Amino acid sequence: MTEAAILVVDDEKAFTEILATRLARRGFAVTTASDGDQGLQCLRDNEELAVVVLDLAMPGKDGLSTLAEMKRLRPLTEVIMLTGQGSVAAAVTSMKKGAFNYLQKPCDVDDLAATIADALSHRRQRQKKILEIRMDPFLSGEKRRELIEAVLAE
Repeated sequence: MTEAAILVVDDEKAFTEILATRLARRGFAVTTASDGDQGLQCLRDNEELAVVVLDLAMPGKDGLSTLAEMKRLRPLTEVIMLTGQGSVAAAVTSMKKGAFNYLQKPCDVDDLAATIADALSHRRQRQKKILEIRMDPFLSGEKRRELIEAVLAE
């Protein structure tokens, strides 16, 4: 597997460190953040981050607020919500706000790694679609923007 840049945002420091180590062993370049604001700053500072694993329940800026800001900042970045306090309503809300997937803690690291791989594949497909739209000489500027917005909303 090619090393992919992943951001793990969780207020549980021990959990974050263990998860980062296990994901690194599976070929991911992992950056960590301990809260939503720090996660957003990492995203601003590192354009290479492709996938974010984001805790739902954190002090300060919660996961849903952080997710919404991340998707506004970098719409192509895939976000996987991870929480130990999951509910169907939280899962539905996070997916509506643009999360790629929603997993409950504790989750198997192999399952998380597979979900990250799926998120990376989804991101590549969206990037390819956007490139094809941009390269189409027959599209008006307005139609091009409309089609790109639709891809970003996927």
